[in-house]
Amino acid sequence: MKHRFNKLSDTFTLVNGVEIPCVGFGTWQTPNGEVAVESVKVALKEGYIHIDTAACYQNEGSVGKAIKELGIPREQLFVTSKVWNTERGYEKTLAAFEETMSKLELDYLDLYLIHWPAIEKQFPNWKELNAETWRALEKLYHDGRIKAIGVSNFLPHHLEALLETATVKPMVNQVEFHPGFTRFDLIEYCEAHNILVEAWSPLGTGNVLNNEVLIDLAKKYSKTVAQVCIRWCLQHHVLPLPKSVTESRIIENAKVFDFELTVEDIKVIDEIQFCGGAGINPDEVNF
Repeated sequence: MKHRFNKLSDTFTLVNGVEIPCVGFGTWQTPNGEVAVESVKVALKEGYIHIDTAACYQNEGSVGKAIKELGIPREQLFVTSKVWNTERGYEKTLAAFEETMSKLELDYLDLYLIHWPAIEKQFPNWKELNAETWRALEKLYHDGRIKAIGVSNFLPHHLEALLETATVKPMVNQVEFHPGFTRFDLIEYCEAHNILVEAWSPLGTGNVLNNEVLIDLAKKYSKTVAQVCIRWCLQHHVLPLPKSVTESRIIENAKVFDFELTVEDIKVIDEIQFCGGAGINPDEVNF
C-alpha cells in the first residue's frame, strides 16, 4: 500500500477507516507547564494537527491547555494518549482513561494505546493482564469514547497473545524506530496484520543526528538530518512522531514534503548500525 504525502494533514487510513495525520508531534520528555504548553502551541500554529502524549509523560494537562488556548475546533485535531504500566487491568485502565480525559479536558480521544506490554519476566499472568487492559480499551472504543485503539512497544509474540482473545484488533503499534534501530521484522508483521506502525523517537533521541552517513545524505538533499530521518520513516510507511521544544526545529521538522529519498539512499540508511536512541527490548524492561 503506497502513500503519497504532501502536507502535515495528509493521512494514513487505519483498518477501521479512521484517518490519522501522517506526522505527529511527540511530547515524550517535554516538561509539564509552560514549556509543554508553548511547544504544543507552536506545533499547532505550524500546522501539526496530530499530538501524541501519555499519562506517564505527566504533561497531558499542558497539552489540553495548549489546545484550549488556541481554540482549534476539536474535530480538526487528532490526539493520542496511553495507559501506563501501573494501571493495567480492566477497572484500573477505565479509571486511568477518565483521569487522562480530565487532564486533557477533551470529550473523546482519537487514539488510546497500551503503553508497554506486560511481560513474562515480570508477570506469570502477563497474557491475562494485557488481555484485561485491552478489554477496557475495547469497551471505551465501543462506547464511542475513543476513535481508534492500539498498543505501543508490542513485539509479535505480545500481539499474537493479545489476538487470541481480542474482539477488536489493534489498529496501531507505536514503537522505537529510527536509522540504526529498524526492526523490519516487526514492521512486516504489523503490516501483514493491518496494524499501522508509529515511530517514537524517530530521531533516536537526537543522537543519530551526528551520524556521518546521515550528515552526508542531508547535504545531498539540502536538508537537515532530522528531516531526512522523518522522510525516511514516511517512505517506509511508518508514521513519525518527532519531538522538539525548540520553535525553529518544530517548524523545520514539518518541512519534509518537498523532497523524496531515492531507493538507493533509503537502502543506505537502512543499513546504518545502532548509533543512538533508547534501544529498549520490551521483554527486558523493569518498569
